[in-house]
Amino acid sequence: MTPAIALENISCTFVSRDSRRERYTAVKNTDLVVGAGEFVSVVGPTGCGKSTLLNVAAGLLQPSAGKVSVFGEPLVGLNRRAGYMFQQDALMPWRSALRNVVAGLEFRGIARDEALDRGEQWIKRVGLGGFGDRYPHQLSGGMRKRVALAQILILNPQILLMDEPFSALDIQTRQLMENELLDLWLADRKSVIFITHDLEEAIALSDRVVVLSAGPETHPIGEFVIDLPRPRDVAEIRLAPRFIELHTQIWHAMKGEVLKGYSRQQAA
Repeated sequence: MTPAIALENISCTFVSRDSRRERYTAVKNTDLVVGAGEFVSVVGPTGCGKSTLLNVAAGLLQPSAGKVSVFGEPLVGLNRRAGYMFQQDALMPWRSALRNVVAGLEFRGIARDEALDRGEQWIKRVGLGGFGDRYPHQLSGGMRKRVALAQILILNPQILLMDEPFSALDIQTRQLMENELLDLWLADRKSVIFITHDLEEAIALSDRVVVLSAGPETHPIGEFVIDLPRPRDVAEIRLAPRFIELHTQIWHAMKGEVLKGYSRQQAA
């Protein structure tokens, strides 16, 4: 079966901000393949290039070497079959929650009444029925994340690219949002690349976890199939013996890279 997205032998080299002559390679010879309907999390030390790979998958960054394909076709320009959820939401403060959700439809020329009708449905699907007229500053962090999620899903992308979307939330709200995401994902099984520093989050959500080495010249050092049953409750699944086994196995693979990355940060 043709994968939803395939990053093959990707390298990303940048010019140093301090010198036009000095270059550094953030990601080197990296492969990442995500099947149709597969939920894949990418974990690794801070600064290892996780977001760089996500930007390559989104078409926001042209790799220095390698190729990117989406459902078997070479990616040229922006990946218009993907929706991107950033760590910080990009809600427009002058628009209500509902008007934020329908912004993408309006930009695509969908008639106002149709856009608002579809927006109301998505506001309800993400658990914000009755809050569509609130503005971003009137919403909690979790509510804003729900709006941001609806803003992406209303466009029906085939691929979701998610860059630590819940990292700023408190633990209770975070687990609620993780369960919300899983429920929405199970409804139509979009392909997901989920970037996170939280190994527990990665295991609780994913079909597969990819571990990256510490930078520079990041590359995958391990890939683990998460054979936990679905549907999952992210709080309860953490207590399962198999979850603990997987956590121990993956942490053993990545611990040295985390310590290496931390040492480099301290030295810098």
